[in-house]
Order: sequence, then structure tokens, then C-alpha cells
Amino acid sequence: MTFKNKLLVAGTLLSATLALPAQAGSWQQNVAVGNFNKVHVYTPDSLSPIGQGRSLLVVLHGCTQSIDAYLSANLEQAAESYGMVVAVPDAMNKAGFGCWSYWQGAKSRTAGDYANILSLVSSMKANSDYVIDEDQVYVAGLSSGAAFANTTACIAPDVFAGVGVSAGPSIGTSSSGAIGSCEYADVATRCQQYAGSYSGSLTDQIASIAHGDADTTVDTCYNRQNAEGMAGAYGVNELPGSNVLGSGSRTAEEYLWQEGRVSMIWLNGVDHSWSGGAGASGSYVSGTGINYAMYLGEYFSENNKRVDRNQPPQLSSVSASESSGQLIVTGNATDAEGYVDNVDVLITNNNGDTYQYSASTQSDNSFLVTSATLPDDLYFVTVTASDDVGAVSEASTVSVRVGPPPPPAAPVLSDVLVDANGQCATVTGSVYDENQDLTAVEVTFATGTQNASVDGLSFSAEACDLPGGSQTITVSAIDASGLSSNTQLSVDIDAGVIATLDQHISAGRLDYTGYSTCYLEYSTDAFKLTEQPQSGGMCVWQDNDGSCSGPVQACSGPGGDTGGDTGGDTGGDTSTCAEYTTANYYHKVAGRAYSTGYYYAPDYFASGSDDPLAGSTWGTSTLYSTDGSVWFAGNCP
Repeated sequence: MTFKNKLLVAGTLLSATLALPAQAGSWQQNVAVGNFNKVHVYTPDSLSPIGQGRSLLVVLHGCTQSIDAYLSANLEQAAESYGMVVAVPDAMNKAGFGCWSYWQGAKSRTAGDYANILSLVSSMKANSDYVIDEDQVYVAGLSSGAAFANTTACIAPDVFAGVGVSAGPSIGTSSSGAIGSCEYADVATRCQQYAGSYSGSLTDQIASIAHGDADTTVDTCYNRQNAEGMAGAYGVNELPGSNVLGSGSRTAEEYLWQEGRVSMIWLNGVDHSWSGGAGASGSYVSGTGINYAMYLGEYFSENNKRVDRNQPPQLSSVSASESSGQLIVTGNATDAEGYVDNVDVLITNNNGDTYQYSASTQSDNSFLVTSATLPDDLYFVTVTASDDVGAVSEASTVSVRVGPPPPPAAPVLSDVLVDANGQCATVTGSVYDENQDLTAVEVTFATGTQNASVDGLSFSAEACDLPGGSQTITVSAIDASGLSSNTQLSVDIDAGVIATLDQHISAGRLDYTGYSTCYLEYSTDAFKLTEQPQSGGMCVWQDNDGSCSGPVQACSGPGGDTGGDTGGDTGGDTSTCAEYTTANYYHKVAGRAYSTGYYYAPDYFASGSDDPLAGSTWGTSTLYSTDGSVWFAGNCP
């Protein structure tokens, strides 16, 4: 998926203390990591689309810029889209105006904040909660942070697979060069010198260089000087032409070097700021251009040279049948990048007897294995395929019987587990049927029963939009004779929404009735509300101890407000009805209504239907919608 078509996943803010572990899908603020006293860390729910685990992006602030500015810079969108942990440290050894001191002191792995950044990376890689892939560690920054990030990437190219330089003066330049006229720098030679004995790792490092074309603070000459300099350090040539990124008023022009090793971006209309895309705000954070963090996520994931991108072979149509006491195993094995080198077949029974065979694929990708004559028993056939570079496919297991079937017996369930993620729960396990007449594995969630997907001895089923709280999931395996077995699982579903107080109010979860109580407890920090059922089929949003709670209103239900967009109201879907009762003004803030007329005494109307609302600004109205787009006055039908 290209950058301009990426779906932007809005983030949430969650303050954390030093002792807290990584919390997926949230910010931890002011955490001490490595040798830094204050680091904001965002850990996504997702994993990287390449390699193993998650990538890590260290973002360095600019001069006079607080790290808090990056809490509203849309970094969460890139983190979730590309499975990227984001760490924003506050420099420990600041120069004048709070800058990263890229022009001062020794430039080595053991000096000042260079050592601190390496310590931060080491600490985060060692923390299993983050699941950092050491081949996907990147550093980026703005202004002085950009120059410091570039220097750090050159000092430790073995650690950093890529670097992002936004509006930064060239490495090795003086402080005067940042705010004065362009200062020439031999970036290629300096980078290689900084790398020293680690210069060999420059051969597979990548770099993105970006600059706002409206920047009047740091000379735009550095954009091309830095890009050409890093290309020189890498030994690659520029490709002809350019690409336009983004759409509408938020665009950028991209120039590329061979193998995607270097990109140079002109951020159209952006001043001396980190380009955060639509909705971004904060000190030296611009909302007028593309989301540069999203660009970096895509650029790094598509061009990283250190991740093994070879995909293992794929098995399909694997089956086993019995003929005169022999097992005939057939199927297909394909490999996208190379070829299937070998297909391995392992045949076992409950007594532990093992029979091994191998085969090659034919021109049509099919394979065939015929076993020796086997004693009567139930056998499990496991097939794997390996490619020309040794990558092994996922195993495919089927069962088949030699000889007459035994008396009827119920299927046996084992290793049944449930994994909860937000309001979704996934159930997996194994099912063994001695008689080979399994008809279904049924999984009953709070929202209903569904047939699990069964592949050999494994099964899985998933349900989403589950209600919050503790609940029981029942798994039943049924055979053709009506015999069955079942097991139950307990799971806690977190249906909470994390947002700021104003965002909760805008979304209709809270109103101003208890504003002072909630504000005294949380101020401007983000906090979680969970929807709790009340009598009469109504619900209330409240925090964990009930001290901050909203009005009694219709429950959001499946597809309702899950808080996936900066705490705003998502309305619902075509299978449910969302209903909110609050002041007309807050309906307008949430997008459910609009106003016309005199500023201090406007008329209010429901968005989409134009239904009139009574009471002007602070009149209370009930609105409902079945699609989250068109709103009507009144209660859900």
C-alpha cells in the first residue's frame, strides 16, 4: 500500500510512571530509559510488516522544542501502521536554546548523548515487552535533532539500519551554519570517518533526507547537500525523475537514489517544523504537509537492507489417503522467490512410531509420497517444504487411519487458549478425533456461536465487538455420531476508551455535569473510560473507580464508539444504533449537529437529516444514527 493511500490510525495518550512496563497502543510519558531521564515511548498493538517483531524509531527534538510536542505530531499513526515503537528522548547534554549539541564535543559511541542514545536502544531491545527487531532500529530528528541523528547513524551504522533527517544542517557544521547562510560540508567523508571501524555497515544503511520548502530558519541548501553526501557515503547514484507524494494541499516531492538507499523529500508548504500531517499541532510541528513519520515507516519497511525478506514456501491441498495399508500423501508446494528444494513428510502414530519420507515437486508444483505398508492404526501426517535458501514452510498436518475404525468415541480437545486484544478474542487449540468423523468445532462467545476454522488437528475462531468485562467462552467438538466434548475459557475483555477529558466530552461519553471532579483527577492527561451497563438497557461511561462518570445513555453496542480516533465519536455501523444525549453545542463539536444564524443564539440541526434541535446552544437533545454519518433527532427506533 502506498503512502498516500495509507489509512491513518489515530493514537491515544496515556501517562506512565517509571515502573510501568510497555503498554501496547499507548504512550508512556517521561520514562527513564537508558541514560535519559525523560523519554516518551509509544508501543503499538501491531508488529512490523517485515522481519521479526517490531521496529524502533528514536525521534530527536529540535532546539527550544519540548518532547511533549511529539505527543500531538501523529507519530502514533506511523507506529500502528508499521509496527514501530517510537521513543522521543529529551536531550541530557543540551547546548544553547535546548539544542542537541551536534557541533560540540567528541563524536564517538562513548561521548555524551551519542552514548545515551545507544544505551536507550540497548535497553529497549533488551526489554521483551517491546519485541524489537535489531535489524529494524532507526533514528530521526528535526533541526539540531536531525543533525544529531545523522551523526549518530554515522557513528553507529551497525546499530541503525536507517536515518531520517528533517530540516537539519549537515554533520560537522558549526552552530552558525544552522541559522546563517549555507555552510559547505563533505558529508560523505565525515560520515565514513565517524563510522571508523564500523564503516562496513554503511553498505546496507539507508537514509531519508527531508526539508520544508517554506523553511526560513535552516537553509534549504542542506537538503540536497545531505542527500548527496549520504549517497556518497553509501556509493550510490541518483535516479532520474521524481515522485509526487500525498494529495490535495498536503504533498511532497521525492527524489530517489539506487536501490532506495537514499531519498530526498521536499515538504511542500512546510516551514521549519516536523511535518505531522493532517491534525498535527504543537511547537515546531506542522499540520500543513504530509505525515513524515508515516513516510519514514513506509520508506524504512520497503527499503531496509538488513531484514531477510525471503518468504518460505507455501503448502496447499495437502491430503493423505490409505490404499492397501499404504498412505498416499499428495499436495502442492510453491515458492515465490526461488524454488522448492524439498518436501518432507513425517508419519507418526500414538505409539510414537515414526516414518520419514521426502520428495521433490513436479513441474506443476505437485508432490506425491507413498509410504511402506503400515500396521493398522491412526496416523498423523505432517508435511513441510523448504526452499533453495533453507526457509521452511509452516507445517500442515492431516490424520488418516489404516485398518478398521475403533468404536465410537468423542473428539478430544487440547491446548485450547484464548488471546484477547481490545474487544476481540481469538480462540485456538487442537482437536483429535479417533474415529475421523469430526463434523465441527463450535466456539460460543458472548456475541454468539460460530464454527471454528479447522486445519488438520488445529482450529481457530475469532469474535470482535465483545462486551467489556469478564466472560466465559465455550468450545465444543462434535462428531458425526453426535458425540461431543467441550471446554470453557475465561477471558477479560477491555472495552475501555483512552482519551483526554475534552475528547471524552466531545465524543459524548462524558458531559460537563462532573467536569470539575474529572478535571481535578486527570487534568489534561488521557485516561480510560469503560462502558458499564445500567438498568433498562442503558449504559454509563466511567473510570476504574467510578469517580469520573458520564450520563446514562443508550449503549454504544457492537460497532459503536471504540475510541479508535483521538477519542472522538465513531457513531456506529449499519447493524446497530448509536444514541447520544447532551447539549447541542457538544453534538456540534462531535460532528453530530451543525449550527447557523447569530453567533450567540444559533439554530442547531442534526447533521445529515437537518432535523431541528430545540433549545439553541445549551439545549439538551437526543440524537441517533445507524451509520455514524446521518443523525436524527430522537431515540433509536
